[in-house]
Amino acid sequence: MNWIEIEKKDYMQVFERLPITLIKGRGMYVRDDKGKRYLDFVAGIAVVSLGHCHPVLVKAINQQSHLLLHTSNLFYTTPQLKLAEVLIKNSDMQRVFLANSGAEAVEGVVKLARRWGHLKLNGAYEVISANNSFHGRTLAMVAATGQPKFQHPYEPMPTGFINVPYNDINAIKEATTDKTCAVLLEPIQGEGGVNIPHPDYLKQAREWCDKKNLLLLLDEVQTGVGRCGTLFAYKQSGIIPDAVALAKGLAGGIPIGAVLATEKASVFAKGEHGTTFGGNALSCAASCAVLNYIIKNDLPSHSSNIGDLMIDGLKKLQMEFPCITDVRGKGLLMAMQFEQDIAKDVALACLDMGLLVNNLKPNLLRFIPPLIVQPKDIDKALSILQKALRKVTG
Repeated sequence: MNWIEIEKKDYMQVFERLPITLIKGRGMYVRDDKGKRYLDFVAGIAVVSLGHCHPVLVKAINQQSHLLLHTSNLFYTTPQLKLAEVLIKNSDMQRVFLANSGAEAVEGVVKLARRWGHLKLNGAYEVISANNSFHGRTLAMVAATGQPKFQHPYEPMPTGFINVPYNDINAIKEATTDKTCAVLLEPIQGEGGVNIPHPDYLKQAREWCDKKNLLLLLDEVQTGVGRCGTLFAYKQSGIIPDAVALAKGLAGGIPIGAVLATEKASVFAKGEHGTTFGGNALSCAASCAVLNYIIKNDLPSHSSNIGDLMIDGLKKLQMEFPCITDVRGKGLLMAMQFEQDIAKDVALACLDMGLLVNNLKPNLLRFIPPLIVQPKDIDKALSILQKALRKVTG
């Protein structure tokens, strides 16, 4: 069966897919419908945190599937409350709301900020976010996302979002008015190009928000759950945000999102926010299994150490190939930038040689492998990448 032709005929043409159909995965590898095996350094875009079909996750899903899949948030369920306990115990937050995705989670923290503005700031409603950010695909989150290419097809944008340059505290200060209720930032911009701010940036934003009684909202959809070397990337800045959005790696491949907030910022009243599927028993059981495994086995520290190994290898390739203008990253969120727009050609060459990488921009590759990646996997990926670069650059 020609699955690619079926996709072209039946599916809305919104994705630029690579020309393989994946049907099976285990650990660091996936297989396509032709039986070819690929080393996966995309991980479902930072989602498959324990690799594919990890036994701990499969066991949790199987057990829960025989007990309860979904009821409603009209009732208490034990998997949801167990997950809430784990998240609160291992963060600086005091309240949790569970959703279905990253976009919903970020939308949740923005709604929380709007409520804060109504209650504490005379109806202030504007949220300052950063250029080159990415906060999701809902219409409001596209407005929050500081990338015009995502906004132009849907203009006019919903009001209430001010986009300013990233890593520029003065831009935040200058954009703040009596209409401002919050500042929304990523600790590291993932979709924007793995952009790492100055070490004091989040601290300065925290101080400014405290001075103006604004909420500091952090989008950790991509940076959270151990990917950047700590369970939450904000821990490395020495601050406590008012609210955090999580998703992606939180349940290892099962859809889930989470809004975490301090007691001060948790201003929703009963009936002011909700969800049908969010916090369902199956996704929560999966997330508990994944999160407990990550914490018990200290995968955040592993991410930091193994990420350093990968960065060293990428920098060696930079010395060999002058077309590479930059290598950057933290933990297992990394990027390689090129002088020319050759990222897709390199990604396709890697694909042909059995390695999945993400050509995030025409001149940039992103590497976001599962947190269980080992030195042998790094070595193999670097070897394939070297061959691909040689093939593309001649």
